[in-house]
Amino acid sequence: MDSSIDRPSGRSRSSFLRVAAGTGTVFVGSLVFGQDLAASDAPPSAAQDRRVFQYALQLEYLQAAFYAEAVQRASLRGELREFAEVVGGHERAHVAFLKKALGPAAGKAPSFDFGDATSDAKRFGAAAYELENIGVSAYNGQGAKLTDGALEQAAEIVSVEGRHAGWIGTLLGKPPAPRAADPGLDANAVMAQLKATGFLG
Repeated sequence: MDSSIDRPSGRSRSSFLRVAAGTGTVFVGSLVFGQDLAASDAPPSAAQDRRVFQYALQLEYLQAAFYAEAVQRASLRGELREFAEVVGGHERAHVAFLKKALGPAAGKAPSFDFGDATSDAKRFGAAAYELENIGVSAYNGQGAKLTDGALEQAAEIVSVEGRHAGWIGTLLGKPPAPRAADPGLDANAVMAQLKATGFLG
């Protein structure tokens, strides 16, 4: 699979956010676990871009590790296995993209414990659906905090996370796009949801 991310032509903040709302996602995906981005009401800045991208990188680490383990362990078949392999490749590409964007400021991957979530197809599907939708909420909560330059970088994968959520929803017999637009969650709310999964080692 070609994991490269094509750079779109210049995109304004307003057009980026319209795309994000329409696809149910915002920018790249990930989290700086424990970092309080929710408290930041400062105007966009290079320092804030770095914090948001670090936040995004951690979620991408989690997603990439989840799909890699599921492919090895969950005995997936058919389109569910195709989903795990394709989406896992996307998440690894997102990790590489964010690490390159952050340079020396990129953090290392934390440890994760997926427990039974990667033990069989049913548990995998439920966990993937939860993770992808948590991710959508996380990204929607941070996109407006980025500078225009960072938004242009983020727009390279702006629709992908929403497509993941729609794909796994369809495989599970759920509406692929249950709402016209998805609300964002602040970082504290996202952290609470992620801690509830038990995946953070």
